[in-house]
Amino acid sequence: MGTDAELKLIARCRAGESPAWDALFDLHYAAMGRFVFQLGHDFTQEDAEEICQEAFLNVIRNINSFQGGCQFQTWLFRIAANKAGDFRERQHAAKRGGGHIPLSLQAEDPATGLTLDPPSTAPPPDLALLSAEQAGMVHLSLDHLGQPCREIVELRYFGDLSYDEISQALQMNPKTVSSRLSKCLDRLETIARKIFAGENSAVFPSNS
Repeated sequence: MGTDAELKLIARCRAGESPAWDALFDLHYAAMGRFVFQLGHDFTQEDAEEICQEAFLNVIRNINSFQGGCQFQTWLFRIAANKAGDFRERQHAAKRGGGHIPLSLQAEDPATGLTLDPPSTAPPPDLALLSAEQAGMVHLSLDHLGQPCREIVELRYFGDLSYDEISQALQMNPKTVSSRLSKCLDRLETIARKIFAGENSAVFPSNS
């Protein structure tokens, strides 16, 4: 859908048209689900759906605050990242309280598109386990990174947003985005090297 068509759809949502909300939901749900899955290596399908639903409820309540300064999906991803952070905090609180959080190394739903990798390209079980363990350490590193660094890294590498899109979402100059992202990746690598216990942590993408 083109930008103009999407803005018209959003205008219909503001006018309270239920079919427009359904269309907006269908348009962005799969992409947001994939984004949320990448934010937490141990998120189950149910976790991702709960986060997506919370994000869309937030959109419904705050649609008038979207002024079109960035793409709607960029705005939506930022909301989803915040909701994922809230969900993660609830998980940590449950663990501290003795709760048990289910762990899923593979969760997919063809109907919604919530999947990390196509089954046909799945690695052998031993490599899949290693990848899951590494993903866990990467996300643990992100947990220690803190805001606002975590947000900018997630938008760039999990949301696959351009520097211009991030600059619009975070209301900062694209050059500032580049500089801050570079510094944040350096911090993330330092944290990860400690967590990886001296292993070669060449799992992070280059900022070049």
